[in-house]
Amino acid sequence: MKTICRMLGLLALILVLGACGDKKDDKASSEHKVSADSGRTEITYWYAFGDKIGENNENLVKMFNDSQDKVLVKAEFQGNYADLHSKTQAAFAAKNAPEVTLNEIASIGVFARSGMTEDLTPFIDRDSDIKLNDFNPGLMGNSYVDGKIHGLPYLRSTPILYMNVDMLKEAGLDPAGPKNWKEFEEYLRALTVEGTSVGMSMPVDIWFFEAFVGAGGGDMLSKDEKEVTFNGEAGVEALEFWKRLSSEGVLKIPAGDEASAQAVQDFANGRSAMIFGSTAGLTNNLSIAKENGFELNTAFMPANKVNGVPTGGANLVMTAGLSPEKQEAAWEFIKWMTAKEQTIYASTYTGYLPSRLSAVNSEEMQNLYKETPQYKVAVDQLEYGKARPMADSYPEIATILRDEIARCLLEGTSPKEALDQAASLANPLLK
Repeated sequence: MKTICRMLGLLALILVLGACGDKKDDKASSEHKVSADSGRTEITYWYAFGDKIGENNENLVKMFNDSQDKVLVKAEFQGNYADLHSKTQAAFAAKNAPEVTLNEIASIGVFARSGMTEDLTPFIDRDSDIKLNDFNPGLMGNSYVDGKIHGLPYLRSTPILYMNVDMLKEAGLDPAGPKNWKEFEEYLRALTVEGTSVGMSMPVDIWFFEAFVGAGGGDMLSKDEKEVTFNGEAGVEALEFWKRLSSEGVLKIPAGDEASAQAVQDFANGRSAMIFGSTAGLTNNLSIAKENGFELNTAFMPANKVNGVPTGGANLVMTAGLSPEKQEAAWEFIKWMTAKEQTIYASTYTGYLPSRLSAVNSEEMQNLYKETPQYKVAVDQLEYGKARPMADSYPEIATILRDEIARCLLEGTSPKEALDQAASLANPLLK
């Protein structure tokens, strides 16, 4: 088993992916406060991201506390995924970790194999309330580690395409959006007006690159996760496509730590007509569109040889080493948070995918899809969803790859050279 120190070193480098949630790190507008209640077992829940996502977490915790009198949960905001993970590791080492926390899905394996999260399989096996076949199978790939379940899907996502319908109509384009790379390029060109706007503003994001590699029929790692494959034909084709569109001025690549925020701002201000983003940002983007007076639509990530899209977001996990009493309390909370009713609430409030099939098919969600069809795009796209790699070193590899892709797009390195350089640095980490 890897040591916790080794894991601390690896996850200090974890990517803050659009993988997966709202890019903002602002604290939720009001942290839910809980008072001591000697009649209850008290546990702590750590979560990531503010705005609508933070409000959703705080609201659900209050609803759970009000729904019963045996467990009292204190919700605490911890920043973005990287902040949350590093704080959880440090707290675990100091023996004061939260009983329940979120794991971004690519890090489920790292936490489980380092002994920081509990195997939930025994709890699931004994509990008739949990029906594993009700969880969307497209979201379960990142729940299993070495055959055991270490997390249940909670706030899960895929990247989708967001479009300014007003700008599309003005350019004579179908507001349903492009279906493939060829149409995507046609949209970018038609939407670019020199000195005024660009077709898309897109930060260098590994999650988006995973989607383009998947669309080319490729994978980021080999099936045994002992070698990278992102420098194969599908990866090179994707990066060549990005580089050409960027060099021709129809795809803007913001740089620096605020690149993601810049892309969103470009979209809000009409300086770009399209952005890629997590479905988790849907309610926020609908608000942005309303505030800025334009109509918003969503679409699948554009296909190439196939439709292929990574899933993202986070699973709920129980930290290891708890007393039996704390374990039972943590399990009751995880079970409640991932139930059908709470899944409907979280999906409606944020735009995250409903992880339960019963939630997708519920009258509430079906009515929402009719009223606001933008919500249904990510659900339909999940048919082509793929689990993210869970190799222990993947967070570090993703950082290396992001840096090489940025160098290629912003400094002139060739796509093949950049990806081969990333592979040469990444493969020793897998072995």
